Amino acid sequence: MFLDAVSIRVSNELGAGNPQAACLSVYAALIMAITEGLMVALITILVRHVWGYLYSNEEEVAKYISIMMPILAASDFMDGIQCTLSGAARGCGMQKICSLVNLGAYYVVGIPSAILFAFVLHVGGQGLWMGIICALIVQVSILVVMMLCINWNQEARKAKDRAHNFAIAAEAI
Repeated sequence: MFLDAVSIRVSNELGAGNPQAACLSVYAALIMAITEGLMVALITILVRHVWGYLYSNEEEVAKYISIMMPILAASDFMDGIQCTLSGAARGCGMQKICSLVNLGAYYVVGIPSAILFAFVLHVGGQGLWMGIICALIVQVSILVVMMLCINWNQEARKAKDRAHNFAIAAEAI
């Protein structure tokens, strides 16, 4: 939800030479993402027993959906945080690192976890979502460490250098 907005805001602030504003933007977006995620998760959990009846009149389907909704709420909550942190990292020019984090989290952790839960431990559809949550936990953990280790002043200098080099290259054309 906040990925594009955070990415644009962080990159603009860094390019303008305002590293503290870029850092503040990340914190503000995280607070918004966490608040939104908690509200959506709470609503999802509160309506879980009636939500299934919007799709089917069958008791078994509605019951299964009510079981899946808390897992979906956790997944949605973690995904909001992950998107916000990914947007901040991309705003710092770390697109390649973000893509490697995504690949590693899903292919090394998420898919094997989903297979383990769903087919080895016989958790079924819940296990597939639990694998996604495992991948999201890995992504969020790595991205939090990245954000905590960022030297915002250095990132602002890098952004200005990239913009300057681009301007020189554009003049040469």
